Amino acid sequence: MRLLFLGDIVGRSGRNAVLDALPGLRRRWDLDCVVINGENAAGGFGITEAICNDLLDAGADAITLGNHSFDQREALVFIERQPKLLRPINYPATTPGRGATMIETESGARVLVVNAMARLYMDALDDPFAAVDRVVTEAPLGQMSDAILIDFHGEATSEKQAMGRYLDGRVSLVVGTHTHVPTSDHRILPGGTGYLSDAGMCGDYDSILGMAHEEAVRRFVEKTPGARLEAADGEGTLSGIAIETDDETGLAVEIAPVRIGPGLAPALPEFWEG
Repeated sequence: MRLLFLGDIVGRSGRNAVLDALPGLRRRWDLDCVVINGENAAGGFGITEAICNDLLDAGADAITLGNHSFDQREALVFIERQPKLLRPINYPATTPGRGATMIETESGARVLVVNAMARLYMDALDDPFAAVDRVVTEAPLGQMSDAILIDFHGEATSEKQAMGRYLDGRVSLVVGTHTHVPTSDHRILPGGTGYLSDAGMCGDYDSILGMAHEEAVRRFVEKTPGARLEAADGEGTLSGIAIETDDETGLAVEIAPVRIGPGLAPALPEFWEG
Protein backbone atom coordinates (compact mmCIF):
# COMPACT_ATOMS: atom_id res chain seq x y z
CA MET A 1 0.00 0.00 0.00
CA ARG A 2 1.19 3.53 -0.78
CA LEU A 3 0.74 6.13 1.97
CA LEU A 4 1.65 9.81 2.01
CA PHE A 5 1.79 11.96 5.14
CA LEU A 6 2.19 15.75 4.89
CA GLY A 7 3.34 17.88 7.84
CA ASP A 8 1.58 20.81 9.48
CA ILE A 9 -0.12 23.12 6.97
CA VAL A 10 0.60 26.72 7.97
CA GLY A 11 -1.72 29.42 6.63
CA ARG A 12 -2.81 30.20 3.11
CA SER A 13 0.67 29.54 1.71
CA GLY A 14 0.64 25.97 2.96
CA ARG A 15 -2.98 25.41 1.95
CA ASN A 16 -2.36 26.59 -1.60
CA ALA A 17 0.72 24.40 -1.93
CA VAL A 18 -1.26 21.34 -0.87
CA LEU A 19 -4.38 22.14 -2.87
CA ASP A 20 -2.33 22.74 -6.01
CA ALA A 21 -0.11 19.67 -5.74
CA LEU A 22 -2.08 16.93 -4.01
CA PRO A 23 -4.53 15.92 -6.78
CA GLY A 24 -1.64 15.42 -9.18
CA LEU A 25 0.46 13.54 -6.62
CA ARG A 26 -2.38 11.12 -5.92
CA ARG A 27 -2.53 10.23 -9.62
CA ARG A 28 1.22 10.30 -10.26
CA TRP A 29 2.10 8.05 -7.33
CA ASP A 30 -1.13 6.00 -7.33
CA LEU A 31 -1.59 6.75 -3.64
CA ASP A 32 -3.89 4.61 -1.51
CA CYS A 33 -4.16 6.98 1.46
CA VAL A 34 -3.12 10.56 2.25
CA VAL A 35 -3.04 12.04 5.76
CA ILE A 36 -2.28 15.71 6.49
CA ASN A 37 -1.76 17.61 9.73
CA GLY A 38 -3.98 20.69 9.50
CA GLU A 39 -3.77 22.26 12.95
CA ASN A 40 -2.23 25.52 11.67
CA ALA A 41 -4.16 25.73 8.41
CA ALA A 42 -6.30 28.76 9.35
CA GLY A 43 -3.82 31.63 9.42
CA GLY A 44 -1.48 29.53 11.55
CA PHE A 45 -4.03 28.85 14.29
CA GLY A 46 -6.46 25.94 14.04
CA ILE A 47 -8.71 24.88 11.18
CA THR A 48 -12.13 25.91 9.86
CA GLU A 49 -14.79 23.69 8.34
CA ALA A 50 -14.34 25.29 4.91
CA ILE A 51 -10.60 24.61 4.96
CA CYS A 52 -11.16 21.06 6.19
CA ASN A 53 -13.57 20.39 3.32
CA ASP A 54 -11.17 21.91 0.77
CA LEU A 55 -8.37 19.59 1.90
CA LEU A 56 -10.60 16.53 1.81
CA ASP A 57 -11.86 17.48 -1.65
CA ALA A 58 -8.25 17.86 -2.85
CA GLY A 59 -7.46 14.26 -1.90
CA ALA A 60 -6.78 14.02 1.83
CA ASP A 61 -8.29 10.94 3.44
CA ALA A 62 -7.81 12.17 7.01
CA ILE A 63 -6.68 15.37 8.73
CA THR A 64 -4.90 15.35 12.08
CA LEU A 65 -4.54 18.19 14.57
CA GLY A 66 -2.60 18.98 17.76
CA ASN A 67 -2.31 21.66 20.44
CA HIS A 68 -4.05 24.22 18.19
CA SER A 69 -7.02 21.91 17.50
CA PHE A 70 -9.63 24.32 18.80
CA ASP A 71 -8.09 27.74 18.18
CA GLN A 72 -10.98 28.25 15.74
CA ARG A 73 -13.98 27.84 18.02
CA GLU A 74 -16.16 26.50 15.20
CA ALA A 75 -14.02 23.34 15.32
CA LEU A 76 -15.66 22.46 18.63
CA VAL A 77 -18.87 21.92 16.66
CA PHE A 78 -17.99 20.66 13.20
CA ILE A 79 -15.39 18.11 14.39
CA GLU A 80 -18.31 16.09 15.77
CA ARG A 81 -19.83 15.63 12.32
CA GLN A 82 -16.56 15.13 10.42
CA PRO A 83 -15.13 11.66 11.14
CA LYS A 84 -12.05 12.32 9.00
CA LEU A 85 -10.88 15.19 11.22
CA LEU A 86 -8.96 13.98 14.28
CA ARG A 87 -7.84 15.69 17.47
CA PRO A 88 -5.30 14.01 19.81
CA ILE A 89 -6.67 10.78 21.22
CA ASN A 90 -5.34 11.56 24.71
CA TYR A 91 -7.45 14.71 25.13
CA PRO A 92 -10.00 14.35 27.96
CA ALA A 93 -12.90 12.01 27.21
CA THR A 94 -15.31 14.98 27.23
CA THR A 95 -13.42 16.82 24.46
CA PRO A 96 -15.43 16.95 21.21
CA GLY A 97 -14.30 14.77 18.34
CA ARG A 98 -12.25 11.60 18.11
CA GLY A 99 -8.59 10.63 18.07
CA ALA A 100 -8.68 7.73 15.61
CA THR A 101 -10.52 6.74 12.47
CA MET A 102 -10.52 3.79 10.10
CA ILE A 103 -10.16 4.80 6.45
CA GLU A 104 -11.30 2.39 3.75
CA THR A 105 -9.31 2.86 0.55
CA GLU A 106 -10.70 2.49 -2.96
CA SER A 107 -9.26 -1.05 -3.07
CA GLY A 108 -11.05 -1.95 0.17
CA ALA A 109 -7.95 -1.88 2.37
CA ARG A 110 -8.31 -0.53 5.92
CA VAL A 111 -5.99 2.19 7.21
CA LEU A 112 -6.21 3.09 10.89
CA VAL A 113 -5.15 6.71 11.46
CA VAL A 114 -4.37 7.81 15.02
CA ASN A 115 -3.55 11.31 16.31
CA ALA A 116 -1.83 11.64 19.70
CA MET A 117 -0.10 14.49 21.52
CA ALA A 118 3.12 14.27 23.50
CA ARG A 119 3.49 15.66 27.03
CA LEU A 120 7.07 16.93 27.35
CA TYR A 121 6.96 20.77 27.06
CA MET A 122 3.32 20.47 25.93
CA ASP A 123 -0.10 20.77 27.58
CA ALA A 124 -0.71 18.23 30.34
CA LEU A 125 -2.87 15.50 28.81
CA ASP A 126 -3.55 11.84 29.45
CA ASP A 127 -0.80 9.29 28.79
CA PRO A 128 -0.34 9.12 24.98
CA PHE A 129 1.37 5.72 25.12
CA ALA A 130 -1.57 4.11 26.92
CA ALA A 131 -4.12 5.83 24.68
CA VAL A 132 -2.42 4.73 21.46
CA ASP A 133 -1.83 1.24 22.82
CA ARG A 134 -5.55 0.75 23.43
CA VAL A 135 -6.68 1.64 19.92
CA VAL A 136 -3.86 -0.28 18.22
CA THR A 137 -4.67 -3.35 20.32
CA GLU A 138 -8.35 -3.10 19.35
CA ALA A 139 -7.54 -3.09 15.60
CA PRO A 140 -4.25 -4.98 15.27
CA LEU A 141 -2.11 -4.64 12.17
CA GLY A 142 -2.54 -7.50 9.72
CA GLN A 143 -5.87 -8.49 11.25
CA MET A 144 -8.32 -5.62 11.71
CA SER A 145 -6.08 -3.05 9.96
CA ASP A 146 -4.07 -3.32 6.74
CA ALA A 147 -1.97 -0.28 7.71
CA ILE A 148 -1.71 1.90 10.83
CA LEU A 149 -0.40 5.47 10.76
CA ILE A 150 0.35 7.40 13.95
CA ASP A 151 0.75 11.20 13.97
CA PHE A 152 2.54 11.96 17.26
CA HIS A 153 2.33 15.71 17.80
CA GLY A 154 5.07 16.85 20.14
CA GLU A 155 8.05 18.99 20.99
CA ALA A 156 10.68 16.54 22.31
CA THR A 157 12.45 14.28 19.84
CA SER A 158 13.16 11.81 22.65
CA GLU A 159 9.46 11.31 23.34
CA LYS A 160 8.75 10.82 19.65
CA GLN A 161 11.55 8.25 19.35
CA ALA A 162 10.20 6.46 22.42
CA MET A 163 6.78 6.21 20.77
CA GLY A 164 8.39 4.80 17.64
CA ARG A 165 10.18 2.09 19.62
CA TYR A 166 7.11 1.39 21.74
CA LEU A 167 5.02 0.69 18.64
CA ASP A 168 7.73 -0.92 16.50
CA GLY A 169 6.36 -3.98 14.75
CA ARG A 170 2.74 -3.06 15.57
CA VAL A 171 2.12 -0.11 13.24
CA SER A 172 3.16 0.93 9.74
CA LEU A 173 4.38 4.46 10.50
CA VAL A 174 5.07 6.73 13.46
CA VAL A 175 5.62 10.31 12.27
CA GLY A 176 6.17 13.37 14.42
CA THR A 177 4.60 16.78 13.87
CA HIS A 178 4.55 20.18 15.65
CA THR A 179 8.09 21.59 15.30
CA HIS A 180 7.62 22.55 11.61
CA VAL A 181 11.24 21.59 10.88
CA PRO A 182 11.75 18.37 8.87
CA THR A 183 14.23 15.93 10.38
CA SER A 184 16.48 13.64 8.35
CA ASP A 185 16.15 10.51 10.51
CA HIS A 186 13.59 8.67 8.37
CA ARG A 187 14.16 4.94 8.67
CA ILE A 188 12.53 1.57 9.14
CA LEU A 189 12.90 0.41 12.73
CA PRO A 190 14.04 -3.17 13.50
CA GLY A 191 10.48 -4.46 13.88
CA GLY A 192 9.37 -3.01 10.52
CA THR A 193 7.74 0.28 11.52
CA GLY A 194 8.56 3.38 9.48
CA TYR A 195 9.69 6.33 11.56
CA LEU A 196 10.39 10.07 11.21
CA SER A 197 10.85 12.48 14.14
CA ASP A 198 9.19 15.41 12.36
CA ALA A 199 7.59 15.75 8.95
CA GLY A 200 8.19 19.50 8.79
CA MET A 201 5.52 21.87 7.55
CA CYS A 202 3.67 22.74 4.40
CA GLY A 203 4.11 26.49 4.14
CA ASP A 204 6.46 29.38 3.43
CA TYR A 205 9.94 28.44 4.69
CA ASP A 206 11.12 32.06 4.33
CA SER A 207 9.67 32.56 7.80
CA ILE A 208 9.94 31.57 11.44
CA LEU A 209 8.12 28.21 11.54
CA GLY A 210 5.68 29.48 8.94
CA MET A 211 5.02 32.85 10.59
CA ALA A 212 6.20 36.22 9.20
CA HIS A 213 9.68 36.69 10.64
CA GLU A 214 9.61 40.38 11.62
CA GLU A 215 7.36 40.06 14.67
CA ALA A 216 8.79 36.68 15.64
CA VAL A 217 12.34 38.06 15.68
CA ARG A 218 11.25 41.23 17.51
CA ARG A 219 9.75 39.16 20.31
CA PHE A 220 13.05 37.37 20.90
CA VAL A 221 15.06 40.60 20.78
CA GLU A 222 12.83 42.91 22.82
CA LYS A 223 10.97 40.40 25.04
CA THR A 224 7.84 42.59 25.09
CA PRO A 225 4.27 42.11 23.86
CA GLY A 226 3.62 43.23 20.32
CA ALA A 227 1.58 42.56 17.23
CA ARG A 228 -0.20 39.29 16.55
CA LEU A 229 1.86 36.70 14.72
CA GLU A 230 0.76 36.37 11.10
CA ALA A 231 1.39 33.47 8.75
CA ALA A 232 4.02 34.16 6.09
CA ASP A 233 2.51 34.50 2.62
CA GLY A 234 5.31 33.57 0.24
CA GLU A 235 5.34 30.53 -2.01
CA GLY A 236 4.70 27.35 -0.07
CA THR A 237 6.71 24.14 0.08
CA LEU A 238 5.33 20.66 0.76
CA SER A 239 7.12 18.58 3.37
CA GLY A 240 6.25 15.07 4.46
CA ILE A 241 7.01 11.39 4.23
CA ALA A 242 6.17 8.65 1.71
CA ILE A 243 5.83 5.04 2.82
CA GLU A 244 5.11 1.79 1.05
CA THR A 245 3.87 -1.13 3.11
CA ASP A 246 3.82 -4.88 2.67
CA ASP A 247 0.32 -6.03 1.70
CA GLU A 248 0.56 -9.10 3.94
CA THR A 249 2.01 -7.63 7.14
CA GLY A 250 1.23 -3.92 6.85
CA LEU A 251 4.78 -3.10 7.89
CA ALA A 252 7.03 -0.68 6.00
CA VAL A 253 9.15 -1.83 3.09
CA GLU A 254 10.15 1.62 1.76
CA ILE A 255 10.24 5.08 3.29
CA ALA A 256 11.45 8.41 1.94
CA PRO A 257 11.08 12.15 2.61
CA VAL A 258 8.96 14.34 0.35
CA ARG A 259 9.93 17.99 -0.18
CA ILE A 260 8.44 19.92 -3.09
CA GLY A 261 8.82 23.68 -3.45
CA PRO A 262 11.34 26.53 -3.27
CA GLY A 263 12.08 26.54 0.45
CA LEU A 264 14.01 23.28 0.89
CA ALA A 265 16.26 20.96 -1.06
CA PRO A 266 13.89 18.81 -3.15
CA ALA A 267 13.23 15.19 -2.21
CA LEU A 268 11.03 12.62 -3.93
CA PRO A 269 10.47 8.90 -3.27
CA GLU A 270 12.66 7.20 -5.87
CA PHE A 271 10.80 3.91 -5.40
CA TRP A 272 7.70 5.61 -6.84
CA GLU A 273 9.44 7.86 -9.33
CA GLY A 274 10.94 4.90 -11.16
